[in-house]
Amino acid sequence: MFVPARPLRVAVAAAFALLAVAGCTDDKQDAGRIDVTTMRGAFLQAADIGPTWTTPEASADPQQMVSFCGGAAPAPALPPGADTVSSSFADEGETGAQTLEQLALVYPDDKAASAGQALLRAVADGCAPTVSVPATVTSDKSEPAYTETVEVRELSEGGWTGFVLVRHKKYEATHPGAADTAVAIVSTRNVVLVDTYAIYQLDKSEPAAGFETDWKKLVGSVVQRVG
Repeated sequence: MFVPARPLRVAVAAAFALLAVAGCTDDKQDAGRIDVTTMRGAFLQAADIGPTWTTPEASADPQQMVSFCGGAAPAPALPPGADTVSSSFADEGETGAQTLEQLALVYPDDKAASAGQALLRAVADGCAPTVSVPATVTSDKSEPAYTETVEVRELSEGGWTGFVLVRHKKYEATHPGAADTAVAIVSTRNVVLVDTYAIYQLDKSEPAAGFETDWKKLVGSVVQRVG
């Protein structure tokens, strides 16, 4: 069931209003502010994840969000007012692949960060729980038909709070394959962390074993480094 359009517009408008007034901070707030350098240092590196992980040739655009909703839904716009820092890693094999994208939105203060996270939550709450997509064949893409589910859950990890979108994609039986994606959006103080883990499996139809444990561990490792 889709979330009605009007409440979504109201939520977005309210978040933008908060962003407009969130730039005023005092010295006490600045004292606990997290900077871009701290977030860059907190990000996992390929060696931290596993021996087969590497930096992809084409890294994700730090000004581009990952897709939240299932199917061909576009990625949400980057909330305004933040400095960004990001990193991407991949583990590719003959039977599938894994990817990790880490993006930090570093705001001037905690009010701006809360407003930015609210914008992203409004998008997540508008995602359809199930999407069916027909087979797609174009000059640069060929993808079998699939069904994808989306679940939004509350998330709290090491003093960071927010939510996670968990997506499961299952391809048609004649082209077996599956993809599991977790997009975690958590914040503390003046930072919003968007941590996206995905695993793609060929000739499989069930969610990847250990997927739930793995994405939680990846998120937890980053937030623990920041504190």
